[in-house]
Amino acid sequence: MSERIDLINELQWRGLLKDCTDEKGLREHLADPENAPRKIYAGFDPTADSLTIGNLVPIMLLAHVQRAGHTPIVVMGGGTGLIGDPSGKSAERQLNTPETIEGFINKQRPIYSSVLGEEGKDFELKNNYDWLSGISYIEALRDIGKHFSVNMMMQKESVKERLNNREQGISYTEFSYMILQAYDFAYLYENEGVTVQFGGSDQYGNIVAGSDLIRRYIEDKAEAAELKRLGVSSAKEAIEQGKEFSFGYYEEWFGLTAPLVQKADGGKFGKTEKGAIWLTAARTSPYAYYQFWLNATDEDARNWIKVFTFLDQATIDSLIARHDENPGMRELQRTLAREATKILHGKDAMENAEAAGKALFSGEIGSLDEQTLSEVFASITTTEHNKADLAGGLDMVELLKSTKLASSNREARDFLNEGSVSINGEKISMDTVVDESALLHGSFIAIRRGKKKWHMTKWS
Repeated sequence: MSERIDLINELQWRGLLKDCTDEKGLREHLADPENAPRKIYAGFDPTADSLTIGNLVPIMLLAHVQRAGHTPIVVMGGGTGLIGDPSGKSAERQLNTPETIEGFINKQRPIYSSVLGEEGKDFELKNNYDWLSGISYIEALRDIGKHFSVNMMMQKESVKERLNNREQGISYTEFSYMILQAYDFAYLYENEGVTVQFGGSDQYGNIVAGSDLIRRYIEDKAEAAELKRLGVSSAKEAIEQGKEFSFGYYEEWFGLTAPLVQKADGGKFGKTEKGAIWLTAARTSPYAYYQFWLNATDEDARNWIKVFTFLDQATIDSLIARHDENPGMRELQRTLAREATKILHGKDAMENAEAAGKALFSGEIGSLDEQTLSEVFASITTTEHNKADLAGGLDMVELLKSTKLASSNREARDFLNEGSVSINGEKISMDTVVDESALLHGSFIAIRRGKKKWHMTKWS
């Protein structure tokens, strides 16, 4: 993409800019052609073998960095993940072993590649364990910890909340998390030339702490180097000896956050009746992911299509206008579902998910492959049966009762005589013989009563 894209303007119209340490300065910093591209990072702590959909926001921020011609850097918290960020937590996190954290990192790596491209080419990925593990406890206290005010750290919302809760409290371990995250920014600034950190709005305090640490930590190191060069122990001594004393450090650094995504009704974003929406297919299938976006309310879809797709402003404005004229078509939700699923899982998975949704709606599920069939019916009640019972044909009245699709023999017969029962998408009657030939992929029979009441049976 062309680097002429104004990254800040792009984030603003998409609703992805909440706080910035110096917006005017950052604009000038990003627009400076002599020092382009800028290196911009966001950090992610590996607390599970996948990331949830809320983590997609900072990944999308890095994607916009990339599209604006700058260099996105993913920092995996192999070190900070061993400690645990207290933000948003009412109790101590469970501490994981280094081996567990390393396993989480390896499982999460493909997520970044799916959105950002090829690691090492389209974006950089670093593990903060590589630099945090080399710091001794004394070094951490002497060189880093001295720059932090305990009074300031106690004002952080997540710390205050835990301190006020006598039952939970907060350990020194989690209390120190801010110091480690701040050091990430200082280390990357000094050693990698990274000048900007992005994150969610809940991380703004940590980002500001990192900015402050850069000024103090780098300044201290620059001053120490200058004193060593002059062979003196202090600036005062240098002046007394008539030696010219001066030192400098890198010119500027910035932090920017995006607001936390919320649902219009106040519900928690990314949570469904079945649990969290994850960013790997092993945790949340492409079909379920597609359905999550498809089921968005009108108001949520208007906001989310700006955040979770790369469609430009003119396209989105036009799409919203058409949706407002005919909301029943749900064009906004369908476009959101297609684009968001394509970004994370690819075009083929998106098309399969879309076809599966249409098949479920129409009832014509016979053409679905086994994996897609399993994904589609993952949230549908499933019962297991003996395949031997298929010999000679099923007693559909008994099957409807056993699957709770009918409450009595009479009700089951009425449903069958009315033609409101279908097997694998085809209507059946009292006279229809349902035997082993009805099995999908040798194991499944899907029963539908009416238009929406589905039940999956598995035969083995």
